[in-house]
Amino acid sequence: MFCEQCEQTASGQGCHQWGACGKGPDVNAVQDLLMYCLRGIAPVALKAKELGIDTHAVDVFSCESMFATMTNVNFNRKRFYHYIREAIAQREKLKTQVEQISDRPISWSVAATYQPDWTDSLVAQGEEVSRNFIADSSQDIDIFSLKLTVLYGLKGLASYSFHAQELGQEDDRLYSFTHQALAALEEPNLSLEDWVNLAMKVGEMNLLAMELLDAGHTNHYGHPIPTVVPLNAKAGKAILVSGHDIKQLEAILQQTANTGINVYTHGELLPAHGYPVLKQKYPHLYGHYGTAWQNQTKDFAKFPGAIVITTNCLMPPHEHYEDKLFTLGPVGYPDINYLEDRANLTPDFSAVIHKALSLPGFAEDEPPRQVKTGFARNAVLNVSDQVIEAVKQGKIRHFFLVGGCDGAKPDRNYYTEFVDQVPSDCVVLTLACGKFRFFDKEMGEIGNIPRLMDVGQCNDAYSAIQIALGLAQAFDIGVNELPLSMILSWYEQKAVAVLLTLLYLGIKDIRLGPTLPAFISPNVFAILSAKYNLQAITTPEADLAACLN
Repeated sequence: MFCEQCEQTASGQGCHQWGACGKGPDVNAVQDLLMYCLRGIAPVALKAKELGIDTHAVDVFSCESMFATMTNVNFNRKRFYHYIREAIAQREKLKTQVEQISDRPISWSVAATYQPDWTDSLVAQGEEVSRNFIADSSQDIDIFSLKLTVLYGLKGLASYSFHAQELGQEDDRLYSFTHQALAALEEPNLSLEDWVNLAMKVGEMNLLAMELLDAGHTNHYGHPIPTVVPLNAKAGKAILVSGHDIKQLEAILQQTANTGINVYTHGELLPAHGYPVLKQKYPHLYGHYGTAWQNQTKDFAKFPGAIVITTNCLMPPHEHYEDKLFTLGPVGYPDINYLEDRANLTPDFSAVIHKALSLPGFAEDEPPRQVKTGFARNAVLNVSDQVIEAVKQGKIRHFFLVGGCDGAKPDRNYYTEFVDQVPSDCVVLTLACGKFRFFDKEMGEIGNIPRLMDVGQCNDAYSAIQIALGLAQAFDIGVNELPLSMILSWYEQKAVAVLLTLLYLGIKDIRLGPTLPAFISPNVFAILSAKYNLQAITTPEADLAACLN
């Protein structure tokens, strides 16, 4: 087993016996085999596009199946067998179309002609593919490091492209680039500079993907507005929806209308409460329950209703709640209820509703608690004149973007301690599940400007970027000249893609933690540090002093 794609890897050096996420070596092997099959699809899809052949089915499949290989998404080996069969079938169908149209014979790559031995172990074949990938890249550790950076960033890009596509937002540039980057992983002659440039291209394309996803959300549900969200439970039957997928959350809300069931969000779906269309159309979208993904075994065990996981991060479930847990889309776990898509790409949630009605629900109202969300780009930039005036008058000294992925390691307390020590004349913007370290902290206001503002999900880094660009334009300075510091935490591949986007935009002085990626070699990190002053976090006190200096 070889897996370095997330921050929780064993001793910070990668998982080689068993995944820290709970992924076994057998699942890791078939994920590697699927990725090899997708690398084989890539040159076929690119040739088909060149010849004007429709590749949409392959494009969407590649993004969804790549999404399934991300950390804490899918642990079901049998689902990957299905993905591998589908990958080979789609590749061969497309290859036949290409060869029928092409006016000359085509010499396909080894990956493009690979056929699994269906009579033998796919796990063993996946292990062999992984060993070959490492061996082929072992002569230059820095190039191997950048290959992994591209691969993991590409997985994050694929996930955002998948969600955007669900909402009707697509751009063939994303699909074409995804295939180009996958095909590049088979290219032995690219230089270190080529790989750095390709990593930055991942960042550029991820910006486009996040822009499309933002358009999908705002076109369907309106621009987020600051919204008070109850954190206390309400008496009645209940469904808890976790993950990132707002389209599937809406489908659940549609199918639970007039059932008497209250719907709660969990994890990265907290920002859904800020979308005005959802709040207006679905009054039973009640509140938020629990905190970040790594606490779900505790949260899910206590929740007295049905639970739906729409995306990552899924933790291996405990027996005492697995019967009320449902997954969908690319998410899966052996022997857990799986909801198949219907023709309209949304499942039938009647089994979830039946389970919720059969469970006790909350017996009584809990004491009121609340938090605010919905401080996306429109909400912030609509009061930019107040923000600018507060800065000019010295009432706001500095902005801190403190966010990213949360996790279980104790050194993540850094982020709580950092926010605790932020001076009273500074504002904290936050996003993604990293906010759950401090999201309910009462920080007050500067004038009418809240000192703690939840921008949204991890993909809402696009909103944070637009806020920074908008303020820079208003001040007539560059983004790096703003009194703004980014203190980021990372965990999985979406965070890798977002970081590459920030670097592509030329944003400097980012502090990253709690540990640096195992897949980033010292020399590659030195390159990024020299160009962007990317640096590891140290202590809250030292980093805060440096930012305010």
